[in-house]
Amino acid sequence: MPLQLYNTLTRKKEVFTPITPGLVGLYVCGPTVSGESHLGHARPYITFDILYRYFLYLGYKVRYVRNITDAGHFEEEGRVAEDKISSKAILEKLEPMELVQKYTNLFHWAMQQFNTLPPSIEPTATGHIVEQINMIQQIIADGYAYVVNGSVYFDVSKYNTDFSKIGQPYGILSGRNIEEQLETTRQLENQNEKRNKNDFALWKNAPPEHIMRWASPWGEGFPGWHIECSAMSTKYLGKQFDIHGGGMDLQFPHHECEIAQSRVCNHQPPARYWVHNNMITINGKKMGKSYNNVIKLTELFSGTHPILEQAYHPMTIRFFILQSHYRSTLDFSNEALQASEKALKRLWEAYTNLLALPLPENEVAGDVELDEKVKQQINEVTEFMDDDLSTAKVLANMFELAPVINGLKNKQLPANSLSAATLLCLQQQMKLFLEDILGLQNPVPAYNGKLNQVMDLLLQLRKQAKAKKDFVTSDTIRNELLAMGIQIKDEKDGSMSYTLL
Repeated sequence: MPLQLYNTLTRKKEVFTPITPGLVGLYVCGPTVSGESHLGHARPYITFDILYRYFLYLGYKVRYVRNITDAGHFEEEGRVAEDKISSKAILEKLEPMELVQKYTNLFHWAMQQFNTLPPSIEPTATGHIVEQINMIQQIIADGYAYVVNGSVYFDVSKYNTDFSKIGQPYGILSGRNIEEQLETTRQLENQNEKRNKNDFALWKNAPPEHIMRWASPWGEGFPGWHIECSAMSTKYLGKQFDIHGGGMDLQFPHHECEIAQSRVCNHQPPARYWVHNNMITINGKKMGKSYNNVIKLTELFSGTHPILEQAYHPMTIRFFILQSHYRSTLDFSNEALQASEKALKRLWEAYTNLLALPLPENEVAGDVELDEKVKQQINEVTEFMDDDLSTAKVLANMFELAPVINGLKNKQLPANSLSAATLLCLQQQMKLFLEDILGLQNPVPAYNGKLNQVMDLLLQLRKQAKAKKDFVTSDTIRNELLAMGIQIKDEKDGSMSYTLL
């Protein structure tokens, strides 16, 4: 069975066929590094890590491009247009690039905790200003953008007039028509600059107080959010590539705008397959500042957010996400996460038991029916992955195999219940899928006993620093250890303890 992916553009599952045999071009919208990564970042990057890993397993050479948005990203809907990076830099009294580096490092650290593979290329918006300006100039030259007061806007109405004739209007991805789009357009500052409310900014004129600004043919300013992805995907993957991924929240307007821009410049749709993961909710509510439920990843790993009852290991989060299909809504709650924590522990114990089992001497299985059932369950996991990455079904099969494994380990089942070939295949396939494809790791790793000695020394040094009121050293030890996944807790009696996250 060939790999099938749900294509948001066509609204159906399609057999994946790459443009170039043996090669896959994958572009995924990366984070805006104006703040610390939060729970909402976990699902898309774990989802597309699975897709990346599965393509590698299938033998493809993959160019995985995931950008970093470190400039612009002013809002087209919801708030007055503002550059998130500049605004946050002023609040934190940092140089914009200093703030960008701080949060990029934190994002990379969090992705390492989740055991996601790094992308092949990680371009930044600020590193591709020239490419964005060139693309905007071409869109203007082709008659699909106009300049007003140093800002440049994409002319959606003209685009729709021309491209509707070939069946690719603005709205083709989200399914929205112009009337629906107008109903959801809010009154924003400088809205009167646009010819139509649907038009979106390609370049914004920078007011005097704006920190991040670049010279352009239209004056000093900064790029729009949408143009950066069109410019970088074209540069690194070509005018048309295989897959564009991201969260469902980016479908409109971001990805819709990307299609229009790239279609004008490159005279063809940018991606053949559009893959979107669904959103997360927290205790049944949408994640948002108004609900006070935006959980930073450091808070998730340390348990310091008020909503959380405890700290959650990154592997618990990864496992929890993989227990649902990536296109289904996922609700986070303490109860659900604690259940996943226990389930992952049980599964990993079974996996550890499996690897320790010796192969039976007899090639023929003592229980032919059980042997056939196990072989069927092993074979099904590949079929599940080929069916639009059904990781939940893969894990369900793993859990069904766990009692058989534990029965062999505890000698409740005869040692020759499975043939040597079946047991060896089971060991190899569980390692392949649990570790290499699903990217899971032991949630309770076996640490060398010397760690306790090292930690005792560090806690003693921190205690001495606090006694001397050297709070800089004390805080540095605590913060650096937290960044490594070790949380220090100050007890009421003055002692200290630590927890491995």
